Amino acid sequence: MKTIAEQFYGYGVVPVVVLEDVKDALPLAAALVEGGLPCAEVTFRTEAAEESIRLMSEKYPEMLVGAGTVLTIEQVDRAVAAGAKFIVSPGFDPEIVDYCLEKKIPVFPGCITPSEVAQAVKRGLQVVKFFPAEQAGGVAMIKAMAAPYTMVKFMPTGGISAKNLADYLSFGKILCCGGSWMVKGDLIKNGEFDKIRELTKEAVELAAKIRG
Repeated sequence: MKTIAEQFYGYGVVPVVVLEDVKDALPLAAALVEGGLPCAEVTFRTEAAEESIRLMSEKYPEMLVGAGTVLTIEQVDRAVAAGAKFIVSPGFDPEIVDYCLEKKIPVFPGCITPSEVAQAVKRGLQVVKFFPAEQAGGVAMIKAMAAPYTMVKFMPTGGISAKNLADYLSFGKILCCGGSWMVKGDLIKNGEFDKIRELTKEAVELAAKIRG
């Protein structure tokens, strides 16, 4: 059985999804699976998130569905109960990280400073999120932080698109990139799931090409 980190590496891209309406959860999951990317980080900032995770996990058990933008321990519990297989937080919250580690829930906290990476290393984490990637210095910042923390891999998210994906994925310390360009809110809202499937397929092909 591959670890979640290994699965992330294999995908190269993890779709970061904002669902405003539960009815969109299954058509979106189908588009991602058919596009060759059976994975989603569903942001926990909407009312529809919890039920969407539940539906996607039940209907598509082969999908790696997790919860993003998790800000409290209560949200961790709700997300995991709904079927989330991993937790992502925008920043480094020691309480959330420690709770997830204690419960053996895979967690990927946001780290944009050496001090935050140090906190992650201290807890035995080997993969951290880097958010907001472009605004926080992009690949150059990740390279600078990766130099002393040789055992850590990064998952940059924020401002990443098909245009700059190669800049990120060509650096060995980057496990995968979180992206929303293939699952944009307006595409979901307008029910353009064929377009989402097409963009997902292109993202998968692009990631594979970059990594050779």
